[in-house]
Amino acid sequence: MTLTELRYIVALAQENNFSRAAERCSVSQPTLSVAIARLEDELGVQLFERGKGFVSPSLVGAKVVEQAQHALEEAEKVRQIAQRGRDQLDGTLRLGVIHTIGPYLLPQLIHSLKRVAPNMPLVIEENMTANLADMLRDNDLDVAILALPFDLPGVLTRPLYDEIFKVVVPCGHPWENLPAIAPEDVAGDEVLLLKAGNCFRDQVLGACPQVSSPETDIRLGHSIGTIRCMVASGLGVSVLPEGALQHPYNNDMIRVIPFLPPEPSRRVALAWRNCFVRPKAIDALLAAVRGLDSPAYRLLV
Repeated sequence: MTLTELRYIVALAQENNFSRAAERCSVSQPTLSVAIARLEDELGVQLFERGKGFVSPSLVGAKVVEQAQHALEEAEKVRQIAQRGRDQLDGTLRLGVIHTIGPYLLPQLIHSLKRVAPNMPLVIEENMTANLADMLRDNDLDVAILALPFDLPGVLTRPLYDEIFKVVVPCGHPWENLPAIAPEDVAGDEVLLLKAGNCFRDQVLGACPQVSSPETDIRLGHSIGTIRCMVASGLGVSVLPEGALQHPYNNDMIRVIPFLPPEPSRRVALAWRNCFVRPKAIDALLAAVRGLDSPAYRLLV
């Protein structure tokens, strides 16, 4: 039994597909299949039930996979503990970030981090909060930047900044010259939202409860960039985070209107496992955030 074989069975259990599991492990499908069959022979049990287009852990296989995951986590701790004798800021850091933050924060953050930790490049995973939580828990990520609230056992969070929301309308819209707008006035079928499952969508609906949101393709976008373009095209109005409206993302085809106080906002935080063995890397990220120079981010660090 090897750690490689344990990685194979964990990947197969999570993917439920030999091809995807092999791709995830960067090996050919026959290599993965043979290794798993060899492990089953060694253990004397069938770990997976197989059928045409179907693969799933057996009852005993699920228990073996769970223990294999623990073993891999402990093996990773051994590797990371060995690195403690070296510079904790020397080597890649696996950073997850949600879609509505990544494109706007990362260019500034990476630039700031290079000054603090020039030998610690980021390996970036942009994804939805639920997926980042799974990756953080499974040790596929070291840290994540996401919006609060976020509660995951064994994971610590540190608030980084507050980011207020703004209303965006197309040029020529009746609201374009308003000095400010109340959240309850943002309502009607012309309000453009992100697709369901995005935490920022939920935050907008919480801030502007009068928004009616029938599930129609024209009113929903996959990204903030798409929403911004839809507004510029005159398809409606929207609510976006301030960071997504700074240069170079603003343009002459839209107008930005502040909310009346108290302005709705979101709190963005850093999250990491409480057993993470590179605390200086966390400190470096916090220092890099402190070095940000943008009016969109009300720093809390």
